[in-house]
Amino acid sequence: MKYTTKAAEKSTVKITMKFDGEEWKNAITKAYNQNKHKYSVPGFRKGKAPLARIGKEVFYEDALNILFSENYGTVLDKKAKDFTVVGEPEVSIENFTDEEIVLVAVAPVKPEVKINSYKGMKIQKFEYTVKDEEVEAELQRLRDRNARKVEVTDRAAQNGDIVNIDFVGTVDGVKFDGGEAEGFDLTLGSGQFIPGFEDQVVGMNIGESKDVNVTFPENYQAENLKGKAAVFAVKLNAIQGKEFPEVTDEFIKEATGSETVAEYKAKTLERLQGQADRKATDATENSILDAIAANTEVEIPQAMIEREIDGLVQKFEYQLMYQGLKLEDYLTFLKVTLSDFRKNYEEQATKNVKSQLIISKLIEEEKIEATEEEINAQIEKQAKSVEKTFEDYKNGMDPRQIDYIRSDIIITKLFDMLMANNEMYVEESK
Repeated sequence: MKYTTKAAEKSTVKITMKFDGEEWKNAITKAYNQNKHKYSVPGFRKGKAPLARIGKEVFYEDALNILFSENYGTVLDKKAKDFTVVGEPEVSIENFTDEEIVLVAVAPVKPEVKINSYKGMKIQKFEYTVKDEEVEAELQRLRDRNARKVEVTDRAAQNGDIVNIDFVGTVDGVKFDGGEAEGFDLTLGSGQFIPGFEDQVVGMNIGESKDVNVTFPENYQAENLKGKAAVFAVKLNAIQGKEFPEVTDEFIKEATGSETVAEYKAKTLERLQGQADRKATDATENSILDAIAANTEVEIPQAMIEREIDGLVQKFEYQLMYQGLKLEDYLTFLKVTLSDFRKNYEEQATKNVKSQLIISKLIEEEKIEATEEEINAQIEKQAKSVEKTFEDYKNGMDPRQIDYIRSDIIITKLFDMLMANNEMYVEESK
């Protein structure tokens, strides 16, 4: 085989593979040997008929597939330093004779990335400080989880109550899918229903019926309901209130294991601040990448975007599974095709891929690496957290875990470098 490669438009490479008559003949023979058992020819046992009696033309498609599959990977290996294929190729036949077969594969490749600026810029840095009210809100949620439900008969429904309702929803007087239920338990103030619905149930008494008027949000999932005004005929069947436990050291110890209220609040503050710091780090890194992306030129092949969409859709599918739902049922309910659903992720997927390409390019440009000492220090830290020796912990690690640690160290170094080489400012709170 002889081959040539040539950069093509839209981040693709054109690979031309030429095979002589002998190679073509050998491919037909191999295709014949792999498939002859499928053919019956009068005068021969099944699978024993010679190639000439079956006809070599029968095996052309398989022979072409053999030529391609046995040689395409070889070309990619030999040209690995020149380009990286990121998707399936489009294959065509340029010449087809007994003397020469020419196959052409046009494949998407990792694109060239031109970063015009990544130092000396003014970029927003994010910082979040946990407030006392957030700690108190966590305490209230703890009380809510441990509250005792009690039947309420002497007052109207109020926020925080669990109400049992029947409802029928209509748009322009016509019922719609998912808009009807009986004996439905709804916690008022939870935001579970369309904005405005729960507010109008507040104040209703047991046995009372009323029309609740709402408007579906413009970004509502069901296309046929976006922005539509709807009327729900609601009947309130029952009300359950909550009796909250008193906040004492005894309650806190029983509910959380902390010895005192003060200890619980301190631990909660530490946990919330850790979450806030991680959120701030993510927001700052995204801010840096957005600033660099605005100064970056790259032509992203659609194959990379589609692969990223695959990941985003799969993540959403897993979230549905935790709720006991299937993606196909979810799409049926929304009356949306999978193709249209995937389009919702295209913008985010494009942004994600561009960010990944920028990170890869900068790591290469700056020659950022993780030393064995740095990797071992992180492994040592993890080993101590589970009370194991370094040797025992490392010996039990999957190689992918070590690769993850190496990648995490490199990414951390990259963003430390970027923060040190740009003017980072924190926007004052209004």
